[in-house]
Amino acid sequence: MQQRTPVNSSRVPTPVGPYSQAVCTGSFLFTSGIIPIDLQTGAISEGSIEDHAHLVFRYLRMLAEDAGTHLDKAVKVTIFLTDIAHFQQVNAVYTQYFSEPYPARSALQVAALPKGAMIEVEAVISL
Repeated sequence: MQQRTPVNSSRVPTPVGPYSQAVCTGSFLFTSGIIPIDLQTGAISEGSIEDHAHLVFRYLRMLAEDAGTHLDKAVKVTIFLTDIAHFQQVNAVYTQYFSEPYPARSALQVAALPKGAMIEVEAVISL
């Protein structure tokens, strides 16, 4: 059985429930969903969907770095949006954090996200 090692980073928001920010097992890092929480207030950050996407992808990058890897090694990204009409704006931001060959990806609309967020992102990243 593979050992699971939790990854905790002080540079990204603490979990809003009973889960790890990320877990390493085998040669992969599995992140929990990341929402655009302002580290100072603990509330959803102010701004547009682009601002929220940038913040979430920066947090994802920092979490990967703190686990000893990088977004260039991402193999799967899942993006949850409360409004699929934001897809094009998020996609434009996404290309600033990921490059070819792009990871596999899903993007889907959901009814709601924690704390009223408009976006949540999770990833599987090779170590």
